[in-house]
Amino acid sequence: MSHRLFVAIKPPPDVIDMLIDTMEGIDNVRWQGEDQLHLTLRFIGEVDTPQANDLADALGNIRAQSFDLSIRGVGHFERKGRPHTLWAGVEQSPALIRLQQSVEGACRSAGLAPETRLFAPHVTLARLSGRAGDIAPFLARHGALRSEPFRVERFILFESTLSAKGAHYDPVVAFPLS
Repeated sequence: MSHRLFVAIKPPPDVIDMLIDTMEGIDNVRWQGEDQLHLTLRFIGEVDTPQANDLADALGNIRAQSFDLSIRGVGHFERKGRPHTLWAGVEQSPALIRLQQSVEGACRSAGLAPETRLFAPHVTLARLSGRAGDIAPFLARHGALRSEPFRVERFILFESTLSAKGAHYDPVVAFPLS
């Protein structure tokens, strides 16, 4: 059996509510649902059950301290000069970088190929099509978006199921931080 996996941090409910409150004012975008809001530490992709189990075991060996994190600002990713994703940024955090590097090391020890993309911590807010409205007013309106610091006390291995309505994410295993 194949599993489409990723490792992420789930923000607390008050931060999720704050992010949902920003989600308006652009036509023809697919806003993320409440259960889809997360900060990806590593996208895994499709793996078979034995490798998924190896990955869960490797992730369980990570020893890291809990830490504080804050949402800071909004932005977008482009492909071929066209915006395709709106996101909320994350304040720089050495502890977050260390955790992400530990997750990457666990992925490699489980036999996964190294991640080639640069880690750009963010929470995806919306997916944009070529028909999306102008994002400039949204970026200007929410550029100063800030959350109070929240405590990251765990990270989660999620399974993603794709459908015509978008992706559905199910937590598989949560890994506590000390």
